[in-house]
Amino acid sequence: KTGGLGDVSRALPDALRAQGHDVRICMPGYPTALERMTAPVAQPAITVPWPSGARLVEMVLDDRTDAAPAVFFLDVGFDTARPYHDDMRDHFAAARRFALFSRAVATYARAWGADVIHLNDWQTGLVPVYGLVDGAIPPTVFAIHNLAYQGNIPFELLPQIGVPPAFMRTENGVEFFGAASLMKAGIALSDRLVTVSPTYSREIQTPEYGNGLDGLLRFRRNVLHGILNGIDVDAWNPRNDTLIEATYHGGSLKRKGLNRAALVSELALEPERPVIAMVTRLAHQKGIDMALAAIPAIIGAGASLAVLGDGDAGYEHAFAGAAAALPGRVAARFVFDEGLAHRLYAGGDFFLMPSLYEPCGLGQMIAQRYGTPPIVRSTGGLADTVEDGINGFAFDSPSTGALAHAVSRALAHWNAKGWTALRQQCMRIDHSWNSSAAEYERLYEAATAARAASV
Repeated sequence: KTGGLGDVSRALPDALRAQGHDVRICMPGYPTALERMTAPVAQPAITVPWPSGARLVEMVLDDRTDAAPAVFFLDVGFDTARPYHDDMRDHFAAARRFALFSRAVATYARAWGADVIHLNDWQTGLVPVYGLVDGAIPPTVFAIHNLAYQGNIPFELLPQIGVPPAFMRTENGVEFFGAASLMKAGIALSDRLVTVSPTYSREIQTPEYGNGLDGLLRFRRNVLHGILNGIDVDAWNPRNDTLIEATYHGGSLKRKGLNRAALVSELALEPERPVIAMVTRLAHQKGIDMALAAIPAIIGAGASLAVLGDGDAGYEHAFAGAAAALPGRVAARFVFDEGLAHRLYAGGDFFLMPSLYEPCGLGQMIAQRYGTPPIVRSTGGLADTVEDGINGFAFDSPSTGALAHAVSRALAHWNAKGWTALRQQCMRIDHSWNSSAAEYERLYEAATAARAASV
Protein backbone atom coordinates (compact mmCIF):
# COMPACT_ATOMS: atom_id res chain seq x y z
CA LYS A 1 0.00 0.00 0.00
CA THR A 2 1.13 3.54 -0.71
CA GLY A 3 -1.43 5.48 1.31
CA GLY A 4 -4.98 5.62 2.55
CA LEU A 5 -6.42 4.01 -0.58
CA GLY A 6 -4.37 0.93 0.20
CA ASP A 7 -5.97 0.70 3.63
CA VAL A 8 -9.47 1.13 2.19
CA SER A 9 -8.89 -1.38 -0.60
CA ARG A 10 -8.20 -4.04 1.99
CA ALA A 11 -10.50 -3.05 4.86
CA LEU A 12 -13.77 -2.37 3.00
CA PRO A 13 -13.75 -5.71 1.14
CA ASP A 14 -12.99 -7.46 4.42
CA ALA A 15 -16.01 -5.80 6.04
CA LEU A 16 -18.27 -6.65 3.09
CA ARG A 17 -17.04 -10.24 3.09
CA ALA A 18 -17.90 -10.47 6.79
CA GLN A 19 -21.48 -9.52 5.83
CA GLY A 20 -21.68 -12.50 3.48
CA HIS A 21 -20.84 -10.89 0.14
CA ASP A 22 -18.63 -12.49 -2.50
CA VAL A 23 -15.98 -9.81 -2.97
CA ARG A 24 -13.09 -10.06 -5.41
CA ILE A 25 -10.28 -7.52 -5.50
CA CYS A 26 -8.56 -6.75 -8.79
CA MET A 27 -5.32 -4.80 -8.77
CA PRO A 28 -2.40 -4.27 -11.15
CA GLY A 29 0.35 -6.84 -10.91
CA TYR A 30 2.98 -4.60 -9.40
CA PRO A 31 6.25 -6.54 -8.95
CA THR A 32 6.48 -5.56 -5.28
CA ALA A 33 3.00 -7.01 -4.69
CA LEU A 34 3.64 -10.21 -6.64
CA GLU A 35 6.79 -10.85 -4.61
CA ARG A 36 4.75 -10.89 -1.41
CA MET A 37 2.04 -13.30 -2.55
CA THR A 38 1.47 -16.09 -0.07
CA ALA A 39 0.05 -18.75 -2.41
CA PRO A 40 0.02 -17.69 -6.10
CA VAL A 41 -2.35 -19.59 -8.37
CA ALA A 42 -2.42 -18.89 -12.11
CA GLN A 43 -5.87 -18.17 -13.56
CA PRO A 44 -7.16 -18.33 -17.14
CA ALA A 45 -5.97 -15.31 -19.08
CA ILE A 46 -8.44 -12.56 -19.99
CA THR A 47 -8.81 -11.75 -23.69
CA VAL A 48 -9.05 -7.98 -23.92
CA PRO A 49 -9.99 -6.02 -27.07
CA TRP A 50 -7.20 -3.62 -28.01
CA PRO A 51 -6.54 -1.32 -30.98
CA SER A 52 -3.45 -3.29 -32.01
CA GLY A 53 -5.27 -6.63 -31.71
CA ALA A 54 -6.64 -8.72 -28.86
CA ARG A 55 -4.40 -8.77 -25.79
CA LEU A 56 -4.09 -11.59 -23.28
CA VAL A 57 -3.91 -10.35 -19.70
CA GLU A 58 -2.60 -12.94 -17.27
CA MET A 59 -4.30 -13.21 -13.87
CA VAL A 60 -2.75 -14.58 -10.70
CA LEU A 61 -4.86 -15.33 -7.64
CA ASP A 62 -3.39 -14.84 -4.19
CA ASP A 63 -5.12 -17.89 -2.76
CA ARG A 64 -5.39 -17.26 0.96
CA THR A 65 -6.63 -19.94 3.29
CA ASP A 66 -8.38 -17.50 5.63
CA ALA A 67 -11.74 -15.84 5.08
CA ALA A 68 -10.30 -12.79 3.33
CA PRO A 69 -11.63 -11.78 -0.11
CA ALA A 70 -9.77 -13.19 -3.09
CA VAL A 71 -7.14 -10.89 -4.63
CA PHE A 72 -6.49 -11.11 -8.36
CA PHE A 73 -3.37 -9.51 -9.78
CA LEU A 74 -3.64 -8.51 -13.45
CA ASP A 75 -0.39 -8.43 -15.38
CA VAL A 76 -0.64 -5.35 -17.57
CA GLY A 77 3.06 -4.60 -17.82
CA PHE A 78 3.87 -2.74 -14.63
CA ASP A 79 7.60 -3.16 -14.16
CA THR A 80 8.38 -0.08 -12.09
CA ALA A 81 9.72 -0.29 -8.56
CA ARG A 82 7.00 2.00 -7.19
CA PRO A 83 3.34 1.82 -8.24
CA TYR A 84 2.84 5.42 -9.38
CA HIS A 85 5.91 7.58 -9.03
CA ASP A 86 8.33 6.08 -11.55
CA ASP A 87 5.69 5.50 -14.17
CA MET A 88 4.03 8.88 -14.08
CA ARG A 89 7.11 10.45 -15.62
CA ASP A 90 5.91 8.76 -18.79
CA HIS A 91 2.23 9.69 -19.22
CA PHE A 92 1.89 7.45 -22.24
CA ALA A 93 3.19 4.32 -20.47
CA ALA A 94 1.08 4.95 -17.37
CA ALA A 95 -2.09 5.61 -19.35
CA ARG A 96 -1.66 2.51 -21.51
CA ARG A 97 -1.16 0.27 -18.51
CA PHE A 98 -4.07 1.62 -16.48
CA ALA A 99 -6.24 1.60 -19.60
CA LEU A 100 -5.43 -2.06 -20.25
CA PHE A 101 -6.07 -2.79 -16.58
CA SER A 102 -9.45 -1.04 -16.73
CA ARG A 103 -10.49 -2.90 -19.87
CA ALA A 104 -9.45 -6.20 -18.32
CA VAL A 105 -11.45 -5.42 -15.16
CA ALA A 106 -14.53 -4.62 -17.24
CA THR A 107 -14.09 -7.86 -19.19
CA TYR A 108 -13.59 -9.95 -16.07
CA ALA A 109 -16.53 -8.44 -14.17
CA ARG A 110 -18.83 -9.10 -17.13
CA ALA A 111 -17.66 -12.71 -17.44
CA TRP A 112 -17.87 -13.38 -13.71
CA GLY A 113 -21.35 -11.89 -13.42
CA ALA A 114 -20.63 -9.36 -10.69
CA ASP A 115 -23.57 -7.39 -9.37
CA VAL A 116 -21.57 -4.16 -9.05
CA ILE A 117 -18.06 -2.88 -9.75
CA HIS A 118 -16.51 -0.60 -7.13
CA LEU A 119 -13.91 1.63 -8.80
CA ASN A 120 -11.24 3.69 -7.07
CA ASP A 121 -9.84 6.96 -8.43
CA TRP A 122 -8.62 7.93 -11.89
CA GLN A 123 -6.69 4.69 -12.47
CA THR A 124 -10.04 2.95 -13.04
CA GLY A 125 -11.90 5.84 -14.67
CA LEU A 126 -12.02 4.17 -18.08
CA VAL A 127 -13.93 1.09 -16.86
CA PRO A 128 -17.38 2.60 -17.61
CA VAL A 129 -16.06 3.81 -20.99
CA TYR A 130 -15.05 0.29 -21.98
CA GLY A 131 -18.36 -0.97 -20.62
CA LEU A 132 -20.10 1.15 -23.24
CA VAL A 133 -17.62 0.27 -25.99
CA ASP A 134 -17.35 -3.50 -25.50
CA GLY A 135 -20.78 -4.37 -24.13
CA ALA A 136 -22.78 -3.84 -20.96
CA ILE A 137 -21.04 -4.30 -17.63
CA PRO A 138 -22.51 -4.37 -14.12
CA PRO A 139 -23.37 -1.03 -12.48
CA THR A 140 -20.36 1.00 -11.43
CA VAL A 141 -19.73 2.91 -8.21
CA PHE A 142 -16.85 5.32 -8.66
CA ALA A 143 -15.01 6.35 -5.48
CA ILE A 144 -13.15 9.66 -5.40
CA HIS A 145 -10.38 9.44 -2.84
CA ASN A 146 -8.56 12.60 -3.89
CA LEU A 147 -9.91 14.79 -6.68
CA ALA A 148 -6.59 16.60 -7.08
CA TYR A 149 -5.06 13.55 -8.79
CA GLN A 150 -6.97 13.24 -12.06
CA GLY A 151 -4.96 11.13 -14.47
CA ASN A 152 -4.78 13.83 -17.14
CA ILE A 153 -3.11 12.56 -20.30
CA PRO A 154 -2.35 13.89 -23.80
CA PHE A 155 -5.42 13.88 -25.99
CA GLU A 156 -3.66 12.13 -28.86
CA LEU A 157 -3.18 9.00 -26.75
CA LEU A 158 -6.89 8.12 -26.69
CA PRO A 159 -7.05 6.28 -30.06
CA GLN A 160 -4.10 4.17 -28.94
CA ILE A 161 -6.03 2.92 -25.90
CA GLY A 162 -9.28 2.27 -27.70
CA VAL A 163 -11.34 5.29 -26.69
CA PRO A 164 -13.57 6.19 -29.68
CA PRO A 165 -13.94 9.79 -30.88
CA ALA A 166 -17.48 9.93 -29.47
CA PHE A 167 -16.02 10.06 -25.95
CA MET A 168 -13.37 12.63 -26.68
CA ARG A 169 -15.08 15.99 -26.87
CA THR A 170 -18.43 15.62 -25.17
CA GLU A 171 -19.65 16.77 -21.78
CA ASN A 172 -19.97 13.16 -20.71
CA GLY A 173 -16.61 12.18 -22.12
CA VAL A 174 -12.99 12.61 -21.17
CA GLU A 175 -12.09 16.04 -22.58
CA PHE A 176 -10.71 18.34 -19.88
CA PHE A 177 -9.23 21.72 -20.80
CA GLY A 178 -7.55 20.44 -23.93
CA ALA A 179 -6.38 17.17 -22.41
CA ALA A 180 -8.10 13.94 -21.40
CA SER A 181 -9.02 13.24 -17.77
CA LEU A 182 -9.56 9.68 -16.65
CA MET A 183 -11.02 11.01 -13.41
CA LYS A 184 -13.61 12.94 -15.40
CA ALA A 185 -14.55 9.80 -17.33
CA GLY A 186 -15.28 7.96 -14.10
CA ILE A 187 -17.31 10.84 -12.71
CA ALA A 188 -19.30 11.40 -15.90
CA LEU A 189 -20.17 7.81 -16.74
CA SER A 190 -20.42 5.79 -13.52
CA ASP A 191 -23.84 4.88 -12.10
CA ARG A 192 -23.06 6.21 -8.62
CA LEU A 193 -20.33 8.42 -7.17
CA VAL A 194 -18.96 8.36 -3.64
CA THR A 195 -16.34 10.25 -1.70
CA VAL A 196 -14.66 9.17 1.50
CA SER A 197 -16.41 11.65 3.79
CA PRO A 198 -19.69 13.60 3.74
CA THR A 199 -17.98 17.00 4.04
CA TYR A 200 -15.61 16.29 1.15
CA SER A 201 -18.57 15.34 -1.06
CA ARG A 202 -19.92 18.86 -0.52
CA GLU A 203 -16.56 20.61 -0.77
CA ILE A 204 -15.68 19.22 -4.20
CA GLN A 205 -18.82 20.79 -5.63
CA THR A 206 -17.26 24.22 -5.05
CA PRO A 207 -14.62 25.96 -7.18
CA GLU A 208 -12.24 26.06 -4.20
CA TYR A 209 -12.02 22.27 -3.93
CA GLY A 210 -13.40 21.09 -7.27
CA ASN A 211 -10.15 21.18 -9.27
CA GLY A 212 -12.05 22.17 -12.40
CA LEU A 213 -14.63 19.40 -12.05
CA ASP A 214 -17.01 21.14 -9.63
CA GLY A 215 -19.51 21.93 -12.39
CA LEU A 216 -19.76 18.30 -13.45
CA LEU A 217 -20.03 17.21 -9.82
CA ARG A 218 -22.84 19.67 -9.18
CA PHE A 219 -24.57 18.35 -12.29
CA ARG A 220 -24.29 14.80 -10.89
CA ARG A 221 -24.96 15.71 -7.26
CA ASN A 222 -28.06 13.49 -7.11
CA VAL A 223 -25.87 10.39 -7.47
CA LEU A 224 -22.97 11.72 -5.37
CA HIS A 225 -22.64 10.42 -1.80
CA GLY A 226 -20.20 10.81 1.05
CA ILE A 227 -19.36 7.79 3.22
CA LEU A 228 -16.75 8.18 5.91
CA ASN A 229 -13.87 5.72 5.82
CA GLY A 230 -13.25 3.44 8.74
CA ILE A 231 -9.92 2.12 9.98
CA ASP A 232 -8.64 -1.39 10.61
CA VAL A 233 -9.44 -1.60 14.31
CA ASP A 234 -7.51 -4.86 14.62
CA ALA A 235 -4.27 -3.49 13.19
CA TRP A 236 -4.69 -0.25 15.19
CA ASN A 237 -5.53 -1.43 18.68
CA PRO A 238 -3.58 -0.25 21.73
CA ARG A 239 -4.92 -3.22 23.69
CA ASN A 240 -2.78 -5.70 21.74
CA ASP A 241 -0.38 -3.64 19.62
CA THR A 242 2.94 -5.52 19.54
CA LEU A 243 4.80 -2.52 18.08
CA ILE A 244 4.42 -0.24 21.10
CA GLU A 245 6.17 -0.20 24.47
CA ALA A 246 3.12 -1.09 26.58
CA THR A 247 -0.43 -2.07 25.68
CA TYR A 248 -3.28 -0.15 27.28
CA HIS A 249 -6.95 0.80 27.04
CA GLY A 250 -9.21 3.60 28.19
CA GLY A 251 -9.22 2.33 31.74
CA SER A 252 -5.44 2.01 32.00
CA LEU A 253 -4.17 5.29 30.58
CA LYS A 254 -1.28 5.33 33.07
CA ARG A 255 0.25 2.64 30.86
CA LYS A 256 0.03 5.04 27.93
CA GLY A 257 2.57 7.06 29.90
CA LEU A 258 5.04 4.19 29.48
CA ASN A 259 4.76 4.66 25.72
CA ARG A 260 5.29 8.38 26.12
CA ALA A 261 8.44 7.84 28.17
CA ALA A 262 9.81 5.36 25.62
CA LEU A 263 9.08 7.70 22.71
CA VAL A 264 10.69 10.68 24.41
CA SER A 265 13.78 8.56 25.06
CA GLU A 266 13.88 7.17 21.50
CA LEU A 267 13.67 10.63 19.92
CA ALA A 268 15.80 12.38 22.57
CA LEU A 269 13.05 14.89 23.39
CA GLU A 270 12.80 16.92 26.59
CA PRO A 271 10.50 14.81 28.82
CA GLU A 272 8.78 17.72 30.55
CA ARG A 273 7.29 19.01 27.27
CA PRO A 274 4.03 17.60 25.81
CA VAL A 275 4.73 15.80 22.54
CA ILE A 276 2.85 16.81 19.39
CA ALA A 277 3.23 14.01 16.84
CA MET A 278 2.85 14.06 13.07
CA VAL A 279 2.73 10.98 10.82
CA THR A 280 2.25 12.39 7.36
CA ARG A 281 3.10 12.57 3.71
CA LEU A 282 5.29 15.63 3.27
CA ALA A 283 3.20 17.37 0.63
CA HIS A 284 1.67 20.81 0.29
CA GLN A 285 -1.84 19.39 0.71
CA LYS A 286 -0.97 18.26 4.24
CA GLY A 287 -0.44 21.83 5.47
CA ILE A 288 3.29 21.30 5.88
CA ASP A 289 4.07 24.96 5.21
CA MET A 290 1.77 25.93 8.08
CA ALA A 291 3.35 23.36 10.39
CA LEU A 292 6.86 24.55 9.60
CA ALA A 293 5.92 28.18 10.11
CA ALA A 294 4.25 27.31 13.42
CA ILE A 295 7.30 25.58 14.93
CA PRO A 296 8.43 28.70 16.86
CA ALA A 297 4.91 29.07 18.31
CA ILE A 298 4.72 25.37 19.20
CA ILE A 299 8.08 25.44 20.95
CA GLY A 300 7.29 28.77 22.55
CA ALA A 301 4.06 27.36 23.97
CA GLY A 302 6.07 24.69 25.76
CA ALA A 303 5.57 21.66 23.47
CA SER A 304 7.87 19.55 21.33
CA LEU A 305 7.23 18.31 17.78
CA ALA A 306 7.95 14.81 16.46
CA VAL A 307 7.55 14.22 12.72
CA LEU A 308 7.56 11.00 10.72
CA GLY A 309 7.05 11.27 6.97
CA ASP A 310 8.60 11.41 3.55
CA GLY A 311 7.90 13.21 0.31
CA ASP A 312 8.98 16.64 -0.85
CA ALA A 313 12.75 17.01 -0.45
CA GLY A 314 12.39 20.68 0.45
CA TYR A 315 10.11 19.85 3.36
CA GLU A 316 12.45 17.11 4.54
CA HIS A 317 15.32 19.60 4.48
CA ALA A 318 13.30 22.18 6.42
CA PHE A 319 12.28 19.75 9.16
CA ALA A 320 15.83 18.41 9.37
CA GLY A 321 17.06 21.95 9.82
CA ALA A 322 14.53 22.59 12.58
CA ALA A 323 15.56 19.40 14.37
CA ALA A 324 19.23 20.39 14.15
CA ALA A 325 18.50 23.91 15.43
CA LEU A 326 16.18 22.76 18.23
CA PRO A 327 17.53 19.48 19.62
CA GLY A 328 15.33 17.98 22.29
CA ARG A 329 12.37 19.98 21.04
CA VAL A 330 12.02 18.92 17.38
CA ALA A 331 12.66 15.41 16.04
CA ALA A 332 12.19 14.30 12.44
CA ARG A 333 12.49 10.97 10.64
CA PHE A 334 12.12 10.61 6.86
CA VAL A 335 11.81 6.87 6.24
CA PHE A 336 8.76 4.60 6.22
CA ASP A 337 8.86 3.07 9.68
CA GLU A 338 5.62 1.35 10.64
CA GLY A 339 6.84 0.62 14.14
CA LEU A 340 7.71 4.26 14.79
CA ALA A 341 4.32 5.30 13.42
CA HIS A 342 2.62 3.08 16.02
CA ARG A 343 4.89 4.43 18.77
CA LEU A 344 4.07 8.02 17.81
CA TYR A 345 0.33 7.35 17.95
CA ALA A 346 0.71 5.62 21.33
CA GLY A 347 3.35 7.86 22.86
CA GLY A 348 2.32 11.27 21.58
CA ASP A 349 0.24 13.61 23.70
CA PHE A 350 -1.40 15.25 20.68
CA PHE A 351 -1.52 14.50 16.94
CA LEU A 352 -1.27 17.32 14.38
CA MET A 353 -3.03 17.29 10.96
CA PRO A 354 -3.18 20.86 9.55
CA SER A 355 -4.31 19.78 6.06
CA LEU A 356 -5.33 22.34 3.46
CA TYR A 357 -7.84 19.73 2.32
CA GLU A 358 -8.37 16.16 3.45
CA PRO A 359 -10.88 13.89 1.66
CA CYS A 360 -11.08 11.69 4.74
CA GLY A 361 -7.87 11.23 6.66
CA LEU A 362 -7.03 8.16 8.72
CA GLY A 363 -4.38 9.58 11.02
CA GLN A 364 -6.82 11.53 13.17
CA MET A 365 -8.98 8.44 13.69
CA ILE A 366 -5.99 6.27 14.57
CA ALA A 367 -4.80 8.93 17.01
CA GLN A 368 -8.21 9.01 18.67
CA ARG A 369 -8.17 5.23 19.01
CA TYR A 370 -4.85 5.54 20.86
CA GLY A 371 -6.15 8.28 23.16
CA THR A 372 -4.03 10.96 21.49
CA PRO A 373 -6.30 13.96 20.82
CA PRO A 374 -5.85 15.28 17.27
CA ILE A 375 -5.35 18.94 16.37
CA VAL A 376 -6.77 19.41 12.88
CA ARG A 377 -7.86 21.92 10.32
CA SER A 378 -11.63 21.56 9.95
CA THR A 379 -11.93 20.33 6.38
CA GLY A 380 -13.20 17.17 4.66
CA GLY A 381 -13.12 14.07 6.84
CA LEU A 382 -11.31 15.96 9.58
CA ALA A 383 -14.42 18.09 10.05
CA ASP A 384 -16.55 14.93 10.18
CA THR A 385 -14.47 13.18 12.83
CA VAL A 386 -13.10 15.86 15.17
CA GLU A 387 -15.38 17.95 17.40
CA ASP A 388 -13.49 20.87 18.86
CA GLY A 389 -12.95 20.40 22.58
CA ILE A 390 -14.88 17.11 22.62
CA ASN A 391 -12.61 14.57 20.93
CA GLY A 392 -9.82 16.82 19.68
CA PHE A 393 -9.19 20.38 18.60
CA ALA A 394 -10.06 22.05 15.31
CA PHE A 395 -9.37 25.34 13.55
CA ASP A 396 -10.90 26.77 10.39
CA SER A 397 -8.52 29.23 8.75
CA PRO A 398 -5.58 27.71 6.81
CA SER A 399 -3.13 30.02 8.56
CA THR A 400 -0.20 29.68 10.89
CA GLY A 401 -1.91 31.89 13.45
CA ALA A 402 -5.02 29.72 13.57
CA LEU A 403 -2.90 26.58 13.90
CA ALA A 404 -0.84 28.12 16.70
CA HIS A 405 -4.00 29.20 18.55
CA ALA A 406 -5.44 25.67 18.31
CA VAL A 407 -2.19 24.25 19.68
CA SER A 408 -2.31 26.73 22.55
CA ARG A 409 -5.90 25.70 23.39
CA ALA A 410 -4.94 22.03 23.25
CA LEU A 411 -1.93 22.46 25.51
CA ALA A 412 -4.13 24.09 28.15
CA HIS A 413 -5.79 20.67 28.56
CA TRP A 414 -2.57 18.72 29.00
CA ASN A 415 -2.50 17.14 32.47
CA ALA A 416 -5.25 19.55 33.55
CA LYS A 417 -8.69 18.68 34.88
CA GLY A 418 -10.55 16.67 32.27
CA TRP A 419 -7.40 15.45 30.50
CA THR A 420 -8.14 11.78 31.19
CA ALA A 421 -11.80 12.21 30.21
CA LEU A 422 -10.80 13.85 26.92
CA ARG A 423 -8.54 10.96 26.00
CA GLN A 424 -11.14 8.40 27.02
CA GLN A 425 -13.75 10.17 24.90
CA CYS A 426 -11.43 9.83 21.91
CA MET A 427 -11.00 6.12 22.55
CA ARG A 428 -14.74 5.44 22.79
CA ILE A 429 -15.42 6.43 19.18
CA ASP A 430 -16.30 3.52 16.88
CA HIS A 431 -14.05 3.90 13.84
CA SER A 432 -14.63 0.37 12.56
CA TRP A 433 -15.84 -0.32 9.04
CA ASN A 434 -19.13 -1.81 10.24
CA SER A 435 -21.37 1.23 9.75
CA SER A 436 -19.52 2.39 6.63
CA ALA A 437 -19.82 -1.04 5.02
CA ALA A 438 -23.57 -0.98 5.66
CA GLU A 439 -23.79 2.38 3.88
CA TYR A 440 -21.87 0.96 0.93
CA GLU A 441 -24.29 -1.97 0.79
CA ARG A 442 -27.17 0.48 0.43
CA LEU A 443 -25.27 2.41 -2.24
CA TYR A 444 -24.60 -0.75 -4.26
CA GLU A 445 -28.28 -1.69 -4.00
CA ALA A 446 -29.30 1.77 -5.23
CA ALA A 447 -26.93 1.49 -8.18
CA THR A 448 -28.24 -1.93 -9.21
CA ALA A 449 -31.87 -0.87 -8.76
CA ALA A 450 -31.36 2.27 -10.87
CA ARG A 451 -29.69 0.25 -13.62
CA ALA A 452 -32.53 -2.30 -13.60
CA ALA A 453 -35.12 0.46 -13.81
CA SER A 454 -33.41 2.01 -16.82
CA VAL A 455 -33.41 -1.18 -18.88
